[in-house]
Amino acid sequence: MDFSGSFFKFVKRKRCLHRHHSLWILFILLGVCIAIQTFVTNQARNGKLVQLQQMKFPIKKEKDFPHIRPEDTISQEMEQTANGNHQHEQHEKPSYSLISRLASSQLEVRKVILGKLLLPKDRNKPNIDLPSSLVSHSTRKDLNLGTEKAFTRSPTRSSFLNTQNNTHTQATCHPKSHIVFLKTHKTASSTILNILYRYGESRNLTFALPLNKQSQLFYPFFFVPHFVEGVSSRSVKEFHIMCNHMRFKKSEVAKVMPQDTFYFSILRHPVAMMESIFSYYKSIPAFRKTFSLEDFLDNSWRNYSASVANNHYAHNILAFDFGFKNNIAVGAGDFEERTTVAIKTIEQDFNLILISEYFDESVVLLKYSLCWSLEDMVSFRLNSRSEQTRHSLSPKTAEKIKMWNALDWRIYLHFNTTFWHKVDSLVGRQKMEREIAQLRKLQVKLANTCLIDRGAVDPSLVKDARLKPFQYGTAVIQGYNLNPNLDIQTKTKCQRLILPELQYTHHLYTKQFPKEAAKHKQATKIVK
Repeated sequence: MDFSGSFFKFVKRKRCLHRHHSLWILFILLGVCIAIQTFVTNQARNGKLVQLQQMKFPIKKEKDFPHIRPEDTISQEMEQTANGNHQHEQHEKPSYSLISRLASSQLEVRKVILGKLLLPKDRNKPNIDLPSSLVSHSTRKDLNLGTEKAFTRSPTRSSFLNTQNNTHTQATCHPKSHIVFLKTHKTASSTILNILYRYGESRNLTFALPLNKQSQLFYPFFFVPHFVEGVSSRSVKEFHIMCNHMRFKKSEVAKVMPQDTFYFSILRHPVAMMESIFSYYKSIPAFRKTFSLEDFLDNSWRNYSASVANNHYAHNILAFDFGFKNNIAVGAGDFEERTTVAIKTIEQDFNLILISEYFDESVVLLKYSLCWSLEDMVSFRLNSRSEQTRHSLSPKTAEKIKMWNALDWRIYLHFNTTFWHKVDSLVGRQKMEREIAQLRKLQVKLANTCLIDRGAVDPSLVKDARLKPFQYGTAVIQGYNLNPNLDIQTKTKCQRLILPELQYTHHLYTKQFPKEAAKHKQATKIVK
């Protein structure tokens, strides 16, 4: 008999039976797991699972966080979630109910609509008791900005939207004092400059001011370090704030400013900006012989020459200020590539881009980014035109401007979107509305205290010649009259709020570089 053959058949049969048994056991276990999971889910939904109570963790009381109001807890949890901030993992975790509320609140965040600019919820609410001349820089209703469909793309997520480096809570953040503000043209940047000037002066910070008491950092040339007073002489060991007009070049700016510097700038809708630029820079060669903005746009091939000095103001001025080549047509073969490069470079170089049309929202967002107080952000509109020199534009003209300044238009569309992502992740819409209301109350209070007329007046009506703003082009730049019945401390504070850009820059230069200012004054007398 073949005993070996029978033995192997027996072993093979046993292995098959063992496999079948194993499969049955796995199926039975799988069924049991599904049944248990179904039971647990149903019980949890009905709130009958006793162990669910163990998931709850106590939240720290308000007394442990004196700067945080109860209604702000969700907004701060959203900030930490969005930024992956794990600095406080050693503290208690939020409760199950708080997590549920957080999830539902995140669903309410408005999505970006393709081809449409994002607007704040309270955009149409009036500024109660706020003089018209003090209302935040915004696009007027009579200025038709045209449709927003041209050149619009779906926004793409990038490192620029990562707020990990600038997100904070009221209890843990530290005010930033190393700041670079790229001051763009006709974008409400003079008002931002005044905010930075007042903050820095009140804290004895050092400004990177233009050499030889100039008002600009030798714009329109690309920035280089020796444009700053104190760099070549090495008389300044540390600069805190750089905020005067320049043509930006990050590699050169970084040679002057500390490594932890916060970079930000501001944009304005290219249609509104072009209307303002045409009025303010009417004397440049590109505009000089034209009757109107429409006339220039219809004959730009004849009126505009890129090689002529100062004509850069007439074409993609935003792109030029950020350091890019501004002479490019929308139909050029490399237009898309150059647009992409410009946007990515700005995202890499800047921590925050503000939007002029939403000035109040911008300064609140800046407040959170810099960890400053709301009182630090209060301002009056500076370098602003009177209504008589503003002109309405037709939809047809608006579309022509967007075609002519196509690079600026694409940059604006992109950062208008990222702006609202920043608002949602860093502040939250409801909290933003509360902050804006408080900001406007402070502004009204200061206007009632500081100003005779509670608002701006034409330059001919400004009584103190030292407070008259510089006039240029066909624009009529308004100023303010200071209340004479003020104590010295209040008067100084109010005067700084309304001091025009040129006067304030010269004041800081004299204060920061008294010897150089005296030499410059003496040289001026000799020339005269």
